[in-house]
Amino acid sequence: MSKDEISEICKENTFSVFFKNHAKALRNYLYYKFGNKDQAEDVTQDAFIKLWQNCSDVPLEKAKSYIYTIANNASLNVIAHQKVVLNYAKNSPNRVQTNESPEFIIEEDEFKTKLIKAIDKLNETQRVAFLMHRIDGKKYAEIALELNISVKAVEKRIHLALLELRKEFDHFK
Repeated sequence: MSKDEISEICKENTFSVFFKNHAKALRNYLYYKFGNKDQAEDVTQDAFIKLWQNCSDVPLEKAKSYIYTIANNASLNVIAHQKVVLNYAKNSPNRVQTNESPEFIIEEDEFKTKLIKAIDKLNETQRVAFLMHRIDGKKYAEIALELNISVKAVEKRIHLALLELRKEFDHFK
């Protein structure tokens, strides 16, 4: 190889013609292979940038192979990264993904905090009966047996608890 052959792709005219002849085919190859048009465009551009940066090391006859190899490796790296991101999102128990707006999530957190405070304000008898019914899902008769009181007393305690909670949340009607 002579010095002229090695630096041929470094000539702006030669590179421009090479780009015009191969860019569309490379982009289509990547699009067909990986199914993402934007990714195909980006990787095609990156491959030609790397070719230009390393033009003195790449002979003209190997330039096509070079850009395809660079593009293929870059796409595989992007896909591998996407798999890692998806795997992390799938296996991360602390992150719950929702389609809710940030404002909704903040309001929901504030509501939960206010609800917990309101439940804490209930007297002990009301709070116990209310939580056994609403959280544990127990029927009035079961609660009455466990607390050693009548079913009517359970009904009254839960009713009073609900009235107190409604006072706290009047604007949420």
